[in-house]
Amino acid sequence: MTDTPLPDVAPKPDRYIGMRHIIATLLFLATTVSYGTRVSMSVTIVAMTSSNSTSTNNFPVFDWNRSTQDMILSSFFWGYIVLQVPAGMIAGRFGAKYLLFFSMASTGIINLLLPLAATAQGSMAVVACRVGMGLTQGLLYPSLHGALGQWVPEEERSRLGTFVYSGAQFGTIVELLISGVLSDSAWGWPSVFYVAGIACLGWSILWLLIGDSTPGTSRWITKEERKYIETNAGSSELGHGSMPTPWLSILTSLPFWAILLAHCGQNLGFWTLLSEMPSYMNHVLNVNIKENGNLSSLPYIAMLILSFIFSWIADFLVNRRIISLVTSRRIFNSIALWGPAVALIGLSYLPPGHLTLAVVLLTVTVGLNGAHYSGFMMSHIDLSPNYASTMMGLTNGAGAIFSLLAPFTVSIFVSDETQASEWRKVFFISASFYFLTNLFYVLFITADIQSWNEPKHSEPIEDGVKKEKSVKEPKRKKINVTTSVNGEAKF
Repeated sequence: MTDTPLPDVAPKPDRYIGMRHIIATLLFLATTVSYGTRVSMSVTIVAMTSSNSTSTNNFPVFDWNRSTQDMILSSFFWGYIVLQVPAGMIAGRFGAKYLLFFSMASTGIINLLLPLAATAQGSMAVVACRVGMGLTQGLLYPSLHGALGQWVPEEERSRLGTFVYSGAQFGTIVELLISGVLSDSAWGWPSVFYVAGIACLGWSILWLLIGDSTPGTSRWITKEERKYIETNAGSSELGHGSMPTPWLSILTSLPFWAILLAHCGQNLGFWTLLSEMPSYMNHVLNVNIKENGNLSSLPYIAMLILSFIFSWIADFLVNRRIISLVTSRRIFNSIALWGPAVALIGLSYLPPGHLTLAVVLLTVTVGLNGAHYSGFMMSHIDLSPNYASTMMGLTNGAGAIFSLLAPFTVSIFVSDETQASEWRKVFFISASFYFLTNLFYVLFITADIQSWNEPKHSEPIEDGVKKEKSVKEPKRKKINVTTSVNGEAKF
């Protein structure tokens, strides 16, 4: 028995679909639409620069060389990196509602203006639009994490978190399927950006009407569900707009560095797989996966499906107390990073001409990567629901830099694209990052809510000394509360 009383922990509401599920669905759609706008240019730029396109009779075709096209495609990330940390701080202090609205509405407006900018001013105007889109979408992931930290109870964290972020794969699949069709339609390549812009603005209006930063500010939530979330999520609204960020505590936290390094290793390996593997398969294995749209989308489909499977297994094992939460994070993060590391090395030694085996290996490799949503991605919220958005801004910003390093490693180590031995250097570097960053994560990650998650408030001055006290919240690990199938709270 403890000397302090146990906090009230509300049982799960009887309603199967609650406001937290509606919020998660809206966030999933935000991720879907935003990722669709990211990858749309990869397909549409072919129609914008190809005189053979069936729809170009009424729409301009641009004479952009390969260097200009690469600049347009990469310019999104120039802006994307800039606002990650400020977005995390703003979302953490003032909530995610209006930050998400601004991010998506701005992205929509930019998409609607892009065809006009391209026609009037050419490639530099398109680059400016892509940089602007990167800036606005740099607000997205920290805001998503801030909202999840407030809305998602621990026992549903892997499932709902994976659902929200799986919109990245779903949006990519949808965009790969419809961009080519729209580009070759009577409405031409501008219709790709118009559809994306309307979708972003439509989501923004819906979010403004229904969405909220926290359960406490929602007009639509029931009292029972609000109490359930607030006593099981580990977040706090006390002084939400004035809580100072504990920078020193975050930056000196080994578990935080475990997340950051895992995020960097994941991004370097993942973007090496998706951006450079097709070139390797084409030049070394004589397999052109880009020629077949169905084959190109298979890795994303596998990742989407497996991410859901992994998340349900993770929550099942934890909620049934078969394994602890931190063990679950370690297992699924290892699947996500060490699995692809082994497959990368295997792919680098595959003999030429094996189309089926090459596609299967690539699909399985990317599919296994979906386990990271149940790994380090949810660890931000495990450590500190109140500062999850700030930590996501830091780790996602660092990860974005490593995403850009993937093509640079190819430029440095591969002088002859037909030589498998030169490509292996790139793959071994990525595999090493996968292995070492996950090893650090496994050794130093925890699932305990950190002491600096709780805001501090000043007490009156006594004997000339101003004392600080922490506003205590229900602490997950200290009482280890779960909810049984029949809705009763267990301690």
